[in-house]
Amino acid sequence: MSSSYGNNIRLTIFGQSHSKGIGMTLEGIPAGKKIDLEKLDRFMERRAPGRNAYSTSRKEADKPEFLSGVVGDITCGTPITAVIMNTNTRSQDYDILKDIPRPGHADYTGYVKYGENRDYTGGGHFSGRLTAPLCIAGGIVLQLLKEKGIYVFSRIASIGGVKDEGNLVDCCLKDVDEGRAAGRTIINNPGAEGDFPTISEEQGEKMKALIAEKKAEGDSVGGVVECAVFGVPAGVGDPMFDGIENRIAQIIFGIPAVKGLEFGNGFDAAGLTGSQNNDSFYIDDRTGTKEVKTKTNNCGGILGGITNGMPVTFRVAFKPTPSIAKEQDSVNLSTMEETKLIVPGRHDPCIVPRAVPCVEAAAALAIYDALNLGV
Repeated sequence: MSSSYGNNIRLTIFGQSHSKGIGMTLEGIPAGKKIDLEKLDRFMERRAPGRNAYSTSRKEADKPEFLSGVVGDITCGTPITAVIMNTNTRSQDYDILKDIPRPGHADYTGYVKYGENRDYTGGGHFSGRLTAPLCIAGGIVLQLLKEKGIYVFSRIASIGGVKDEGNLVDCCLKDVDEGRAAGRTIINNPGAEGDFPTISEEQGEKMKALIAEKKAEGDSVGGVVECAVFGVPAGVGDPMFDGIENRIAQIIFGIPAVKGLEFGNGFDAAGLTGSQNNDSFYIDDRTGTKEVKTKTNNCGGILGGITNGMPVTFRVAFKPTPSIAKEQDSVNLSTMEETKLIVPGRHDPCIVPRAVPCVEAAAALAIYDALNLGV
């Protein structure tokens, strides 16, 4: 099982959904870097469960405890290891899943791969619970990127068939230009940060209503998260297998329930002509220094795997939560007979709102690794 990521930094995530604890080790962070622990806690709260009506009722504080690599709030150059203790598990809820896999989940493939020794409680190592350690590492790196003038923004682009309005890049440009960006979601909706990040508050309310509707039906719904990274200089990344798209894709697909990823115009580019999709170049001298820019950003800030100085933009598609209250068809792996299953336990009717900081964390780690800002 591969639970590590990175070339210039190395992130390793450990634990299972219902193990005693979960955590991460992050190597390659230089000594002498100050970590704002209060800001990290606020970032972690955005992902934490049990905070609202559209997430699981399982409540966890998700406050990291640092075991090494940090003295007070300053990095000391050694691997940073942090743990989160699991305190609200109900493992007995999952006893039935030892023999009957949940449709849409990794229960069956985990059984095929690891047999009777797998940890099936709460999804084990396949669980979205493991995105909490990802957010510890990403929350740290977001602060380090801010020192370099690099900011990560994101929003919920859609839930089911309900789409947000407005343009994420345009919405965030003012914050970037005025230096107010904090490496977090900043958009027009005043309650967006840590709650329900959409540009349109009205569309956000429609999304919440749809989630509530599907929850009442014992069902779930998926959606799309859009992310933009400002301040990445031109020339970062490599062609072929170490391009920025490759690096981002590898860590983004480590987030459970991700089923699609597109950069810039993405799949829409397939329906355009070259003259429509190409980004024309021009010289920007507003700062007194001539810089090459593009009039549009259909490429998502990446050409040939290398950044071109424009915002790096991408969208991530999340499938509906597979653990639903409706009766589903499954099989009994012990008797090899067909059976019915109503999934036990506590689950999100829509994981998208809590996935937003996970996407930000993943993007930050990929960019930081590519920039090689470590020791």
